[in-house]
Amino acid sequence: MDEAELVSALIGAIYDASLEPELWPSVLSKAAQYTPGMSASLFAKDVHSKNLELYYDSGGIDPHYMQLYKDKYSQLDPLTTMQYFAELGKLMSVADFVPYHEFTETRVFREWGRPQGVVDYIGATIEKAGTSVTMFGVLRHERHGLVDDAARRRIHLITPHIRRAVAIGRAFDLKSSQAQTFLTVFDSLSACLFLIDSGCRIVHANAAGYDMLAAENVLRAVSGRIEPYEAKTAQDFREMFDAAGKGDAALGMRGIAFPMPARDGEKYVAHLLPLTSGARGRTGSSFGAAAILFVQKASPATPAIPEVLSKTYRLTSTELRVLLAIAEVGRVSAVAETFGVSETTIKFHLKNLFNKTGTRRQTDLVRLLAGFTTSLTR
Repeated sequence: MDEAELVSALIGAIYDASLEPELWPSVLSKAAQYTPGMSASLFAKDVHSKNLELYYDSGGIDPHYMQLYKDKYSQLDPLTTMQYFAELGKLMSVADFVPYHEFTETRVFREWGRPQGVVDYIGATIEKAGTSVTMFGVLRHERHGLVDDAARRRIHLITPHIRRAVAIGRAFDLKSSQAQTFLTVFDSLSACLFLIDSGCRIVHANAAGYDMLAAENVLRAVSGRIEPYEAKTAQDFREMFDAAGKGDAALGMRGIAFPMPARDGEKYVAHLLPLTSGARGRTGSSFGAAAILFVQKASPATPAIPEVLSKTYRLTSTELRVLLAIAEVGRVSAVAETFGVSETTIKFHLKNLFNKTGTRRQTDLVRLLAGFTTSLTR
C-alpha cells in the first residue's frame, strides 16, 4: 500500500470511530505507526485540578508507567500544561513548548520518559471547554528520533480529521451505529441533525432539525433539498458535500467546521460526516443516506486560565510554568526538583513574576491564580 492509499484508509478509519468509538484504539495504533511513534492517545486535562482523563490510547506504554503518569507525572508535565493555551489544531513538539535541553532535566523526562526510551512528543489541542482541554498526541521512542519534518507532515495530514471525528462523536455519543438503534439515538439528540442523500435531499431529520427548518432562520428545504439561507454559505456547503461524496480523503485539510450565519445575526457551525465509506457505509446504505449534517449554535470556548494570565502579564512560557508549579507544588526547592534546575534559577523567575504581576510573595501569586480561576469558572 502506497502512502496515498495508507492515508485514505487511515482517514476512513478515523471517521468510522466517530460513530463507533470502540474503534479508537485501533485507529490510534494506526496513527502511531504512520507517524511513526511508540504510542498515540486521545486524552483530556483540567487546568484547575490537573487531573488527566485518558479517553483512548493505542497501547505501547507499559500499564505501570501509564498509571504512574496519571497518578503523579501528569501534574508535573510541562508539555500538557502548556497545551492549555496552545492554538487549536496547531502541532507542537517538545521543542515548541520548551527548550529541549530544559525538558531533559525535568522529572517527567528523567523518571518517566527516559526509562521507557521516550524522547519526544508531537500533538495538538483539539478541543477547549471551560478549564478542560482535549488533546491528541504521539510519543516518539529513541528508535524514531526527535520529531522531524516528515513526522510533522504526516500528523498535519490526519489531525484535522481527528478533530472533526471527535467533534462529531461528541454530538452523537453513540454506543453503536447499528441501523436498528441509530434512529432512536439520532432522534434523541439536542443538536440539529439531518440525514441527506447524494442529491442533498433530506432523508430524515431529528426533532431539533425539523424545528430549525420550521424557523426559517438558518436552513431551508427547497424541493426537499437542504440548503443554508446565506448564499456564500450555500456555496461552501455544496463544495463540502461534493467533496464528502468522493470519499473521506477528499475532505482534505478543509475546516473542521464551517460557519453558517443565521438571518437574525446569530452564528451557527455545521459538521458533515460522509456515510459512503468504511463501517459508516452500513448506516448510510440502511437509509439511502450519503452524509449526516449536524448544526449547532456557536459558543466561544472559555479561554484557558494560563492563556489569560500569560497575555495579561506578558509572561514568558518559563515564567508561566513556574507560576503554575508554585501553585501546584509550593516550595521553591520542590519546583526546582520538578524542573530539574537549581533553586537559584527558580528564584530568578520568581523575581520576574513578582515584578510583572505586582506581587511580593508566593502566596500572592497563588491568590492571583485563584482569582483568575474563580472569574473564569463561575
